[in-house]
Amino acid sequence: MKRLIHLIIVLSGTIVTAQEKKDTAATKKINEIVLKKNKFQRKNDRFIYDVGASPAAKGATVFSLLKETPLISSMDDKTLRIAGKSNAVIYINGKKNQMDADALAAFLKSMPSDSIQKIEIITMPGSEFQVESSDGVINIILKKITENGLNGSLRMSNNQGYYNNPGMGFSINYRKNNLGINSSFNSSENTKRQYYILENGSNIASNRSEGIVSIPNKDYGGYLNIDYALNDKSSIALSYNNWYNKNFTSVTNLFNAVNVLNDTVWKTSYNRSINHENAESYNNSVNLNYELKTDSIGSKLNLNAAYLNFRKKQNGLNTTSASDSNGNMGEDISQIIQETPQIINSFSVTVDYYKKFKNDFTLSFGGNYSYTKTDNDTETSLYQLATGVAVRNPNHFFYLENIYGGYLTAEKKVNDKISAKAGIRYELTQNKGNSYNAQDDNLKNLTRNYHNILPYLNLNYSINKDHNLSYSFSGRMKRPSFWEVNPVRTYLTETNYVQNNPFMKASAVYSQELNYMFKNSYFFIVGHKYYKDVILQIPLQGIIENNGSHVNVLRYIRTNFGNRQEFNFIIGFQKSFFKQYWNTNVSIGLQHNINDGSIDTDPLTGEKFPAYINSRKSNGITISTNNNIRLDQAKTWFASINYWYVGNYQIELGQLRPLGSLEIGLKKIWNDWTFAATVYDVLNTNRVIIDDPQQNGNYNYINIYNYPRQLNISISYNFGNKKIGKIRDFNNASDEIKNRTK
Repeated sequence: MKRLIHLIIVLSGTIVTAQEKKDTAATKKINEIVLKKNKFQRKNDRFIYDVGASPAAKGATVFSLLKETPLISSMDDKTLRIAGKSNAVIYINGKKNQMDADALAAFLKSMPSDSIQKIEIITMPGSEFQVESSDGVINIILKKITENGLNGSLRMSNNQGYYNNPGMGFSINYRKNNLGINSSFNSSENTKRQYYILENGSNIASNRSEGIVSIPNKDYGGYLNIDYALNDKSSIALSYNNWYNKNFTSVTNLFNAVNVLNDTVWKTSYNRSINHENAESYNNSVNLNYELKTDSIGSKLNLNAAYLNFRKKQNGLNTTSASDSNGNMGEDISQIIQETPQIINSFSVTVDYYKKFKNDFTLSFGGNYSYTKTDNDTETSLYQLATGVAVRNPNHFFYLENIYGGYLTAEKKVNDKISAKAGIRYELTQNKGNSYNAQDDNLKNLTRNYHNILPYLNLNYSINKDHNLSYSFSGRMKRPSFWEVNPVRTYLTETNYVQNNPFMKASAVYSQELNYMFKNSYFFIVGHKYYKDVILQIPLQGIIENNGSHVNVLRYIRTNFGNRQEFNFIIGFQKSFFKQYWNTNVSIGLQHNINDGSIDTDPLTGEKFPAYINSRKSNGITISTNNNIRLDQAKTWFASINYWYVGNYQIELGQLRPLGSLEIGLKKIWNDWTFAATVYDVLNTNRVIIDDPQQNGNYNYINIYNYPRQLNISISYNFGNKKIGKIRDFNNASDEIKNRTK
């Protein structure tokens, strides 16, 4: 049920060592020089934000700092977006970190920003990056200090919204000569409350569901990285990551009003559906890395081997009871019992070689292979309690996937003004699926092989010190997530559910972008994206006969839904005023969408429905501003005022009404301690409302309130030798697979 709730939205948590500090005149002088650096600039294929030159970095977390970085925003305080549209894939020193959204948010919220040197924003990643679709990359570069010793940080937080949600985390770094150890642990409680109003129907039947959803989550996780330098040229590293999520006693309680037209008379019946769900998931991965430096100018070989094990247990009981018009419950009518476990085992290897030449030319090439086996032994049982009729639907679905990939990238600095980067990636995907209990032979032996050639080009022209112009073109593909191809239904009510689709194919995205930057402060971005065979969730609804009455059925179908084009224009700036007492970044985006999709057939059952058509054109606007204000000369008190807004916007499920959020924070730095308080959604304007009237008379309406007005209080403490460097980071061979377990 938790997954269903997220799908409907479609948009859409002691060691203390005190040290004395002395501020010398030399240190003050160095700080003054650092503050004069260009904090935001364009270089080759990426934007670079110099954290060391930003006063916002002191005493903050990585997540809060990212939200204040130009071009980066968050609408839910969990996921990060680039330029208001692209999802962000997080890299740390070039290592892809693909935890699920909750785990990654907790990790970034526990990581101190003091360890960051700069942030790279790559709106269109090159061929060497293993990212899908239109994802952009945020690459976090850590400070490089190599003295021996121990340091770490401890953080505690408490979030008060509708529920109280505490959290804590700590990290420890140890370095002794050639050995580096880096470890972290985080835990959090996050109980979400949502209020839903869902309406759908046609000219002869309709349904309205209204009620509360409560989702309690407990998360525990962390990582251990060990890095050992064998000699001056080679090193090995072992990384282990673990995350556990427990979601017991989730409750969805909806009061339903069902209207049907019998002859010329509308008749209304009422019922209440209550769903109880328990779920827990385990994510364990291990990666072995070997790095060899092949010369003195930066050429190197990287080898990775990784294993991933993902296990999820999930069960739900959905009971529908008769009700009167006031919502008072009567006798039970029907029950739906679901068991939806999933096991994923994956083995991956990657090879990357970077060859640098003395004439500012770099050639990189490599390959990857992954084998993934998914086991879904699910069962759904439907009981009509009045008649005693029971229908059992077992579904044991195996899914095997082999991916072979290779890339070649060349980068050349022609002169001080012109640089270019070009690359190509080839990927071959082989899929096999088998649903042992299916009646359809197509589901018993499902085989699909496809390959893609994905080009990349970036041209950068530094006209002079004040003007920079760049152009990028990229081809990418997006594969369905593993849970999306498991042919099962997830029920909200008996006639309203999400249905997965094993026949989905990978979609392709072709993007191009023109960037202009003026004086390292003002930026202009013009872009175009073409999506082919978009993977979406589309509502199909129609009328069926049920015990002599007409019933309106609504199915959210996972499928490839036509093509889409996006044109966008973004203008923004990053500036400091009043001797850097006020630092601000602002971006305003305009977007024009052209949708072209139509579907009228259930891909699993072959049933015909009135066609769902989205051939609309639409315009939208986004506004984002982040402001950091220093309140004292000693740089110990800071205030923040952040705001984002999304105007009317056409998405796949219909017209999204305007929404936005104002966030106000206060921060105090006292020696190694940082105290912070933030109020989210001060104006209470972050509510998701979607209207979707169809030309054939069908309509769909979604209204979701997540109780986003919240107060968050945090305390953090940094201890130990601050001059210790982080251990070497490396690419994990299973990162791309991890992303698709979400």
